[in-house]
Amino acid sequence: MGRRVNGGGIVRALDALGAVSGNIGIPGGGVSFYFKRRGAFDTSFIHGKKVAPRTVCEPLFGPEVLHMGDPPIRAVWVTAGNPVAMLPESETSARALESRDFVVVVDSFMTDTARLAHLVLPTTTLLEADDLLGAYGHHWIGVAQPVVAPPGGVKSDLEIIQGLAERVGLGDVMAGDARSWKRLMMEKKLAPRGITLETLERGPIQNPVSPKILFADRKFATPTGRVNLMTEAPPSADSPPAYPLCLMALSTEKAQSSQWAAPQEGYVTATVHPDAANGIADGELCRLESCVSSMTVRLQHDPKQRRDVVLLPKGGHLQKGHCVNVLLRARTTDLGEGGALYDERARIVPL
Repeated sequence: MGRRVNGGGIVRALDALGAVSGNIGIPGGGVSFYFKRRGAFDTSFIHGKKVAPRTVCEPLFGPEVLHMGDPPIRAVWVTAGNPVAMLPESETSARALESRDFVVVVDSFMTDTARLAHLVLPTTTLLEADDLLGAYGHHWIGVAQPVVAPPGGVKSDLEIIQGLAERVGLGDVMAGDARSWKRLMMEKKLAPRGITLETLERGPIQNPVSPKILFADRKFATPTGRVNLMTEAPPSADSPPAYPLCLMALSTEKAQSSQWAAPQEGYVTATVHPDAANGIADGELCRLESCVSSMTVRLQHDPKQRRDVVLLPKGGHLQKGHCVNVLLRARTTDLGEGGALYDERARIVPL
């Protein structure tokens, strides 16, 4: 729900409902689904905008890289991501990378993004990772420990960055092995609580900086110390009549963004109510179009669905014609620069 043009407004409305009904600061109350998922780790060594004041908004990656000037972006380094497949306007992201002077991609696989790189640096997989693990949708933290050694010559993300740091005169800033960095990030908040690296290596623990009850004192980080309710209406998404269907690319048990458990074969299946099929038969190939681009899909009729939606699986590779993000406009939500991924409209037309 947060990944909409008015996603911030939706969340604020739910927060307001919790507040005015007295369901904040009590056991079993609250609205938020997680709290400072990496808050137990010290990341103060990351200086961010102090040393790199210009940033690129992730959901607007393609358009911003293409159009930034004074000076233009000439080089791109990509690590821990596959922006061509994972971000909106996949074709724009691809054009942005194709037109740069130098693109480096750090990955374990030849992704859509890696195919556009001038230099691909192979890195370790999750089975070879040596890392700290924050919480996501829960309140537990832990560690990742290698279960196999990486192939000869393959370096971790840390080792790759350290190699780069050496070449630009910052070797001392990035010095230290993975365990040293783990200890450094645990030193300020966890060590005073008696939690060491060895503690986490014995098993995950509940995040000690995440309170069991949020706002138990009913005090809030506002000038008045009270909850601020909404006073303005959030923006609404456009619904152009030429595109009658709401495009819903949903998570599946087989995939996480562009990472699929098995190779994708054939055409992507697009599911609609028979009344929304525009006369196209069940199982027939057709074009799914948005105001940005189009893709060939195999239509599947399902009378249980709403007549105003078209359902597709989330993720997929652009090179294989499976990437639904090719249809999404690069635009942000009303708060927090999130991607407005679930407000795109589409239509089905014959081939």
